[in-house]
Amino acid sequence: MPHRCLQVRLRGEVHRLIAPRDQKYQSNFVEFRNDKIVYRRYAGLFFCVCVDSNDNELAYLEAIHLFVEVLDAFFQNVCELDLVFSFYKVYAILDEVFLAGEIEETSKQVVLDRLDYLEKLE
Repeated sequence: MPHRCLQVRLRGEVHRLIAPRDQKYQSNFVEFRNDKIVYRRYAGLFFCVCVDSNDNELAYLEAIHLFVEVLDAFFQNVCELDLVFSFYKVYAILDEVFLAGEIEETSKQVVLDRLDYLEKLE
């Protein structure tokens, strides 16, 4: 149970840090403890990654964009319900783009081809 409380507290901290930021005048990078949070907002959803302070923020910003593009192509115009009810597929897409916290694949077509192959296995 303590681990769950820590997750909830951490999620709340990140939300309070990111949600009020002005998208027009502030960057998509914010210092958080000893790391950086890189985030991007799409409609009402925030996609966030926490990266080492020495990592390339722009690479992760583009990786978030790639992730959202793949979601959109895979679900054919993704919506929040797709993310909620097909979370296992979202995790599969996430696993194709990121591996052990590092950017694994940068080609949208390669990721979609792998996902198509996985769909055929089911």
